[in-house]
Amino acid sequence: MILLTLMPRSNFSTMKTLLKSQILSSFWKRQSPPGLFRGHRQLLSAPISAKYGVLSHGGQQLPEYFNYASDVLDQWSQMEKDGKRPPNPALWWINGRGGEVRWSFEELGVQSRKAANVLSDRCGLRKGDRVLVILPRIPEWWLVTVACMRTGIVAIPGIPQLTAKDIQYRLRFSKAKCVITTDALAPVVDAVAAEGHSLKTKLLVSEGTRDGWLNFSGLCKEASADHTCVKTKLQDPMMAFFTSGTTGSPKMAEHTQGSLGFRPIRNDRYWLDLTPSDTMWCTADTGWVVASIGSLFDPWALGTCIFIHHLPQVESTTILNTLSRFPVTAILGAPTLFRMLVQNDLTSYKFMSLKYCVSGGEPLNPEVMEQWKSKTGLDIHEMYGQTETGMICSTLRGMKIKPGSMGKPCSPYDVQIVDENANVLPPEEEGDIAIKVKPERPLGFFSCYIDNPEKTAATERGPFYITGDRGKKDKDGYVWFVGRSDDIINSSGYRIGPFEVESALLEHPAVAEAAAVSSPDPLRGEVVKAFVVLSMNYIAHDKEKLTHDLQEHVKKVTAPYKYPRKVEFVQELPKTVTGKIRRNELRKKEWGEV
Repeated sequence: MILLTLMPRSNFSTMKTLLKSQILSSFWKRQSPPGLFRGHRQLLSAPISAKYGVLSHGGQQLPEYFNYASDVLDQWSQMEKDGKRPPNPALWWINGRGGEVRWSFEELGVQSRKAANVLSDRCGLRKGDRVLVILPRIPEWWLVTVACMRTGIVAIPGIPQLTAKDIQYRLRFSKAKCVITTDALAPVVDAVAAEGHSLKTKLLVSEGTRDGWLNFSGLCKEASADHTCVKTKLQDPMMAFFTSGTTGSPKMAEHTQGSLGFRPIRNDRYWLDLTPSDTMWCTADTGWVVASIGSLFDPWALGTCIFIHHLPQVESTTILNTLSRFPVTAILGAPTLFRMLVQNDLTSYKFMSLKYCVSGGEPLNPEVMEQWKSKTGLDIHEMYGQTETGMICSTLRGMKIKPGSMGKPCSPYDVQIVDENANVLPPEEEGDIAIKVKPERPLGFFSCYIDNPEKTAATERGPFYITGDRGKKDKDGYVWFVGRSDDIINSSGYRIGPFEVESALLEHPAVAEAAAVSSPDPLRGEVVKAFVVLSMNYIAHDKEKLTHDLQEHVKKVTAPYKYPRKVEFVQELPKTVTGKIRRNELRKKEWGEV
């Protein structure tokens, strides 16, 4: 694998960078035009948003034409040249073995224009064509994604853990004309490529060569840096994501220049609340929408440095050491990450610059938030979103944190709790979490499930988009997650959300992880069953006594009817590649459906 403009740094050079990071904030204040921020951190994107008439009160003038590469990234590049942005990198990548890449916005522009010429000239791809991009956390993923924006090509990210069956399905369904991957997956692609009837070109990110493949890195070195960005409309497709649902075949959700690229610059109060002097680290895998939002579109809209660690495997010691050695000011990770981190002795780590922690992907248990706060002094701000919608709710900086809540709706979404007839329910009443999409579909929404109008239509009920999640809203407007609609347990007429049971179990020191699902019962129809992964100190304990202790514990910390009448101790829980517990798999096993 060749990393373009790979620049190994000496210890002295790295220390200079770290020292620079400490003066970025004061530099930015000195260099910024008078009145630019109006006292608000979130208005740091004002140089970008001002041209579209985005006002501090949410008013906006939607442009007909917009391209994120030219209208955002190239504008930051120009501000760099004009001395109106601090000398923070745009992208800072490490691999944990001494390899390092640091690109300014200008360098990103040069390299991405070269890559755009490779896609257009060498591969013959045109605006609207689709490219399957299966790359790990390496700079080429960001490079290819920006190059696709410049050419109007639709990028389809895929996680490196995809199997041959997964790739075959994606090639066939997406009608991708090109696939870009590494040595690790090239043989898998070759084995199924015949099924991708639209596939014309295969690009390899590698130091070597392979029959039937073009070497992406070599072609980029030879390519011209002169490229004219295509003109794209706000509603033109830009990326498509295969959903990570735990049931049925993955659907392909299409996003546009507007839904991904324009939304983060049109809001005056934004979930990330970062500045050009911040450094943002999103640990999500490149195949998921949260990686695009958390480590590309949203930070770069604010001029923030994006930090990436290659991380072939997410391991807590590596995360903690990285936070201690590098000036990361904000981190976004799945709840699983924070559950892993709090099990370490955090007193031996001192985070260099960390100020802002964000969790998303599924609800974070309140006890984990409390442990993290007590051990680090830092709050965890929860956010909630979906592939189809991007961010739906978040706990913004300055907001009161209510442990267990996902925060309040993100602009421009009107989030309500509705019943089966699309009636809005009063506070504290459980129902379906929904977003109002009529009479006007809010900016940020996916366009459709590609080639699946039935599934697209099925997401709506009356004037609302139904997320498929159950929840409630309190009197202060905070949204609380109860569970996926098909995860709800109905025992003797009592509706029980698995998250409440799992959170109660995690408060017991014996429990490292837990999943609660329904299990058949001749008397009650179904009851709560808990699958428990024990903490290391409790593995040798008597299981019968532990079962009783855990049941009594849950009865004390939540409503007694919610306690798990069945408990099974397991070594690990089945999870999706994003770390979400596959409760449906456990439930099917209980009901004899597998």
